[in-house]
Parts: sequence; structure tokens; C-alpha cells
Amino acid sequence: MTTTLNLLSPVQVGSYTLPNRIVMAPLTRCRAGAGNRPVPMNATYYAQRASAGLIISEATQVSQQGQGYPNTPGIHSPEQVDGWRLVTDAVHEKNGRIFLQLWHVGRISERSFQPSGALPIAPSAIAAAGYETPRSLKLEEISGVVEDYRQGAANALAAGFDGVEIHSANGYLLDQFLRDGTNRRTDAYGGSMENRTRLLLEVTEAVIDVWGANRVGVRLSPAGTFNSMSDSDPRALFTHVAGVLDRVNLAYLHLVEPRADEEDADPNLAELTVRYFRSIYKGIIISAGGYDPELGHAAIADGDTDLVAFGRLFISNPDLPARIELNAPLNPYDRSTFEGGDARGYIDYPTLDLQPV
Repeated sequence: MTTTLNLLSPVQVGSYTLPNRIVMAPLTRCRAGAGNRPVPMNATYYAQRASAGLIISEATQVSQQGQGYPNTPGIHSPEQVDGWRLVTDAVHEKNGRIFLQLWHVGRISERSFQPSGALPIAPSAIAAAGYETPRSLKLEEISGVVEDYRQGAANALAAGFDGVEIHSANGYLLDQFLRDGTNRRTDAYGGSMENRTRLLLEVTEAVIDVWGANRVGVRLSPAGTFNSMSDSDPRALFTHVAGVLDRVNLAYLHLVEPRADEEDADPNLAELTVRYFRSIYKGIIISAGGYDPELGHAAIADGDTDLVAFGRLFISNPDLPARIELNAPLNPYDRSTFEGGDARGYIDYPTLDLQPV
């Protein structure tokens, strides 16, 4: 008899057997402490959500140059590594698994975040809406960026994470290199799709050298237009990228679904769903983008994806897997507390009372 899979079914992801297919999505909450170091409150927040099959941490800059928002954590100083150790220890005490998301924002930054007040960097000197025009990264500087990711991966290992995810989505540096709307280079990192994919592949290989491929994931947003992103042929581009990554034997590919309710949604990109990429990428896929439990169960049962990442619902429901299992009501979330602030809207959402009467 065939058993229908759902969000609560166990799954093998890389070297780990996960108890369920419910992923805590990477969520920028802007609550790191001084020096962009995680603090005990951050450890409490993640530990509360350790019943997820897998936690993917908030985006974490691999260098000071990679920062673009206030109070986002880094993974490039000993103090930051120590802060993240508080988090991983707390999650592991609750038998959870947590991957660190490695991040460089590229042009989505300001001089105030940059070393010595320098201009942010990008593949080409093209500004995103609302941001200063960045400077084009010199060819001889690119190896340094790859090294920042490698060192960030090594620091994540030292901090006790179970793996890492490379953030190549949402209009940040690696995504900027992939798309011809932001990459007008004429050297080995621009022009053809192969050249534009080169940096992502070099970063992936560097991170795999630290972790092994079975503890590394990559996140893509093929239909994303956030942060002024565009490409002349996104279907061809991301078909190519997914095919290249399919040969690397990653732990997973994390895909952001087209979202019809997003202000920047492009109806011409609606075909770039996880179902489309299923025929190209043969490994484990995590899908993210506006799921509720019912949609998540259906996507897994239909074979469209292997795991589903929940963001906003995990913010307001730290015990989301238990609520899904019991079909219990979900707490509403408070958007005003998503980014920045204190414990309110961060570690004070109620959990179900699962104790016997």
C-alpha cells in the first residue's frame, strides 16, 4: 500500500534524517546585538522553533562589505561565531537542526554599512531603486568575495551549525551576477549564462570544500523582481542554473515560488514554479512562498516539492509543527514587529498547552 506523503512525513536531506518536512524559512528580523553578534534573545527565538524539520537561519553577512540592513548578524568575526554558538547550542538542546544562510547584499547597501564608508559593490555600476549607484567589482577582487564565503562557511562550522545555505536569491550579490539586468560585465563573469553563473558555482564549490555537498543548500528566486531585478530570459537562465546545480549533489535546492499577492509580481514569470523545476533538478527541493498548511500538504502529496518553508507563520507560531499535526488554530502575526525591536513580536508568541490535564 502506498502511503501519501505530507508535511509531517520524515525525509532524508543530505546527511540528515529530518522528523518532518516543515522548514523554518530564513527571516531577517534585525535583532542582532552590538557588533552584529547574536545574543541570548536570538538563541531563545530559534530554540522555540526547534521542532521544525530544519531551521534555516536569517541571512547572515559573510563580510562587513556584505551588510545592507541594520542589526543583521554576521559570521566574519570571532565574537559573531561565539554569538551563533549560543543559538546552535540552544537549538541542539531541543533536538533541532539548523543551517546558516550565507549572505552578501552587493548593491543593496549604503556607505554607512561599508568598511571606511566605501561604495557598495555589484557586478556592474547599476543602481537599484532607492539606492546609490554601486561600483563594479574588479576582476581581481572576485576571488576575495569567494574567499569571504569560504571563510563564512568555515566559521559556521566552528559555530556548531548543521550545514549552510548559500543565498543566491532576492536581488542580492549572487543573484545580481546571475541576471543580465544587473550584470553587464564583459569579462569571464558576464555575458553568457555560463559566465554569469560562474560566481555562484565558484562560491558553491568553495563552501562544499568546507562542508561537503550533502550539508550545503542553495536558494534561488527565479521569478523574483524584488530589489529591481530583471533578466531578458529568466526561464532559460534559471533552467541553466538549476541544471548546473543538479550536478553538484547538494543537500537541497531552495526555490522561492512566484507570489501573485506580491506588489512586484510579474505575471510573465508565473510559470517559474517549483513544479517546473522538478523536471530539471532531480535532488531534494524546498519550496517557499505563501504556503499555509493545507497548501503545503498538497504540494508534497502531489510530488511538486519535498519540503515546504514557512516564514510568517513560523514567526507567530513557534510550535507550528504541533499546530499542523493537531490542526490547531494559528496565531496571527504582527507585521509591525517583523524587523527590529525587542522581545515583543519575537519571543512572546504563545504556544499550545500540550500538557495533559
